[in-house]
Amino acid sequence: MTSIFLQNPGAATTAGGEEAPPDKNPFLVSLGERVRALRARRGMTRKAVALAADVSERHLANLEYGVGNASILVLLQVAGALQCSLAELIGDVTTTSPEWLLIRELLEHRDEATLRRVRVAVGQLLGTGGANAADPQSRSTRVALVGLRGAGKSTLGQMLADDLGYPFVELSREIEKFAGCSISEIQALYGMNAYRRYERRALEEAIQIYPEAVIATPGGLVSDAATFNLLLAHCTTVWLQASPEDHMWRVQAQGDLRPMAASPEAMDDLRRILSGRAAFYSKAEFRLDTSTQALEPTFIALRKLVREALGLAG
Repeated sequence: MTSIFLQNPGAATTAGGEEAPPDKNPFLVSLGERVRALRARRGMTRKAVALAADVSERHLANLEYGVGNASILVLLQVAGALQCSLAELIGDVTTTSPEWLLIRELLEHRDEATLRRVRVAVGQLLGTGGANAADPQSRSTRVALVGLRGAGKSTLGQMLADDLGYPFVELSREIEKFAGCSISEIQALYGMNAYRRYERRALEEAIQIYPEAVIATPGGLVSDAATFNLLLAHCTTVWLQASPEDHMWRVQAQGDLRPMAASPEAMDDLRRILSGRAAFYSKAEFRLDTSTQALEPTFIALRKLVREALGLAG
């Protein structure tokens, strides 16, 4: 039988050296409740689950009553015995009701194109899906440029806004206005969660104020699903792509002397970041490679792409 518990960090000892009953951790208590509920749903005894999971019945009981800290590998074994996903066992929100579970099952193993159509359809059903992407007459006239720092969002965004006669919104500057300090200070003083809240607030205000605009977004905006969904729903989105080498060269040319720019491992770090975000950037409606040509022809290509998308005269 596999031993499933690490030492409970909340355990204390009495004056006589005996371990006192620890205060139960709320997460472990909830985990135990889910194990019992799943076992009941499957109609399995504790002994049957313990046998199928290759753990002792006593240790399974401790898990169910929230008095032990199970290892991740044993939770996988228990999930397998209960015929559920690890996400369901640990309480992922998409497993919290029968409807969620049924929706998950419908979407499981679908390809990216199908999932995208479902996301857009659900957004439209809920009133958050934005315009019909296939219809230029109903497409949002807020144009949002996404991509990693150094892709050309600020430079090309200002040029595009001037050409269209739209306001230009540098979302990073709006975030700093809300916070009253620089982005680096927000992250250092208040943490990334606070920064993401300012980012969401800045985007919400830009959407509310500007029916027409060109918005240059921070490179990490796509990391927050709720904020990225908001952007996709209310803006015509363009991913400005560039090679890692071009990203690095442009950032350094801007005088960025942050540690990442000076690190010998900077290119590897940048490639990992770009690789991790590319799947999200690719959800933009359009993409333009800014590495292949000089600024002026790149702008001409962006101008043509956006004007055609919005149904504007060229």
